[in-house]
Amino acid sequence: MPIATPEVYADMLDRAKNGSFAYPAINITSSSTITAAIRGFAEAGSDGIIQVSTGGGEYASGSTVKDMVTGAKALAAYAEEVAKNYPVNIALHTDHCPKDKLDTFVRPLLAASAERVKAGGLPIFQSHMWDGSAVPLDENLRIAEDLLAQCKAAKVILEIEVGVVGGEEDGVENAINDKLYSTPDDAVATVRALGSGENGYYMTALTFGNVHGVYKPGNVKLRPEVLKAAQDAAASELGLDAGSKPFHLVFHGGSGSLPQEISDAVDYGVVKMNVDTDTQYAYTRPVADWMLRHYDGVLKIDGEVGNKKQYDPRAWGKEAEAGMAQRVVEACQNLRSAGTHQG
Repeated sequence: MPIATPEVYADMLDRAKNGSFAYPAINITSSSTITAAIRGFAEAGSDGIIQVSTGGGEYASGSTVKDMVTGAKALAAYAEEVAKNYPVNIALHTDHCPKDKLDTFVRPLLAASAERVKAGGLPIFQSHMWDGSAVPLDENLRIAEDLLAQCKAAKVILEIEVGVVGGEEDGVENAINDKLYSTPDDAVATVRALGSGENGYYMTALTFGNVHGVYKPGNVKLRPEVLKAAQDAAASELGLDAGSKPFHLVFHGGSGSLPQEISDAVDYGVVKMNVDTDTQYAYTRPVADWMLRHYDGVLKIDGEVGNKKQYDPRAWGKEAEAGMAQRVVEACQNLRSAGTHQG
């Protein structure tokens, strides 16, 4: 199917919140990882989200070029073509963008999308993330207000972060401490600044102990009940019924989470869960296995010529894509999105 239109994407997220399931958002860095992610969504019968970080954009532009906008556009163009051959909806998203990279990543991409929409086309990316976790909340929300207006004009959904995700991802690093837990006051401030949809569609990454990267269970304490408290506070502020879920929530730092933690988070309104570290490993592990099992074929040992069929990048690339696709299927099952595609 074609890449999701703004209307289809909004419907995907609304159905997820109303149906208590969530979509994995898979970080991609190359044509091969795009193929693997979309294949996984198709095999799970789930719509899905693929996303590009600033580092992923830099890498995709060419290791000596390092232009994150060029790389992001190139990945989006590839996904646009390849997605047509799969029977699920795929939305394109840009991941964590801190303040110092807004002018060299999100804003140029937003401007390019606005031009396409003005000419009767569709936005290049269906959503962008503004990561304001490193600035005071007031400044975070002021910037979010400005970006939300621009996103609305370009038919793009904005994702914001209120709170701090620990660990490190693409050079953005935060300590593991009490700041990892968003408060009900944070939630109230957010709806006061951004509204509940009338000023533009947005998703909110509230934090409840999330940490990027690899960690053993028990090292970090996830508290999904923080999300319920935030939803309740926002609902009260907006005059909604108790138990309402005003926010479309995002779960960051999801790799390594326990199934019950994921399930609870989804019940409290998470509609998108970022999965990066786990899928990186799932992609690379089969390659390592292939190289070790076929070392005498991929290397020209003792003056031999090796085995072209074994060092052909397509050979081990297929193994990598299959491994990553399988992990995407697992993520869809954990988040209950498997089998939810409509159409």
